Amino acid sequence: MTMKKYKLGELIELTDERNSMGKYSLEDVKGISTEKNFINTKANMDGVSLDSYKIVNYRDFVYVPDTSRRGGKIALAFNNDSCSILISSIYTTFRCSRFDLLIPEFLYIYFNRPEFDRYSRFNSWGSARETFSWEDFCDIEITLPPIEQQRKYVDVYLALQQNLAAYQSKADELKLVCDGYLDKLKAENEKMKIGDYIEVCDERNSDNQLQLNSVKGLSTEKSFIDTKADMNGVSLTSYKVVGTNTFVYVSDTSRRGDKIAIALNRGKAPLLVSSIYTTFKSKDTSKLLPEYLFMYFNRPEFDRYARFNSWGSAREVFTMEDMKEVAIPIPDISVQREIVNIHKCYIERQRIANALKEQLKNICPILIRGSLKEEES
Repeated sequence: MTMKKYKLGELIELTDERNSMGKYSLEDVKGISTEKNFINTKANMDGVSLDSYKIVNYRDFVYVPDTSRRGGKIALAFNNDSCSILISSIYTTFRCSRFDLLIPEFLYIYFNRPEFDRYSRFNSWGSARETFSWEDFCDIEITLPPIEQQRKYVDVYLALQQNLAAYQSKADELKLVCDGYLDKLKAENEKMKIGDYIEVCDERNSDNQLQLNSVKGLSTEKSFIDTKADMNGVSLTSYKVVGTNTFVYVSDTSRRGDKIAIALNRGKAPLLVSSIYTTFKSKDTSKLLPEYLFMYFNRPEFDRYARFNSWGSAREVFTMEDMKEVAIPIPDISVQREIVNIHKCYIERQRIANALKEQLKNICPILIRGSLKEEES
């Protein structure tokens, strides 16, 4: 059987099943990301009726027609779980209608390619906001190999997906152990203000030893990121140096999704950050391990504490004096080292899981090309 071109509209159909009987609850509500998966909803659901919410059943798809301000990507997801999901009524839900010609998982691989994002973004229209309409969606031309060929490449994708799930599960288990350990320490030990254990650093790049490739920004995910600032013509001599085991944070907590941007340089190479950031370190690592302290900074309760204790009018800030008032249990250094070692295992597992996730995303174009080329040959 040879390959054949179809309009996507010949292979899919709209769905519009609503939660009118109240079968599903708030726990089933999800949002959609441009990474092509479901995420926890960010909407304020207080007092919201779920009767009009759409149901996404097993092997159904959903996408957001509005493509504006999404980084050149389209938000789309596929329900590969046996449990149904609730999503906003403004989203478009659909499913495969020709299972004899198209495997839903193969279509999901197709959607995960950068080519699909570019196509949908280019074919989005509007003034105030640009949309990729259902009609445009159905107008996509897709070349399909035989169903047996699709199944072969879907199996490769699913095997990688299962491998990722296994690594992620192990990482989640280790995180649960770390969180439980910290909770136990909180319950059994007196809390100490960290101000007695940390000190401010203010080393500058005055000799210009560190260059542009060392400049980093901070994320609310508690990590360093590539700077988004325009660095053309900017002198780096006033930038702060972040050495190994040194913390840096942004005192301004306004408009950051109730999270505080903070990071720990765990690498061997020093980094550069803006002079408006605050840098500090542990005074004595034989009494307080930086990695142990950073585990507390990574907890949601610290974000809540920092946000609640931020003050100001035009902008709210969590000053260094406020930081020093943070109180945590500080057990013997051997206990700190024990939990830090467990956490390092979690970090490594999560790193592998993230690498597998990236590999899974990058392999989608290869799988589609491979399925087509194999049929041609």
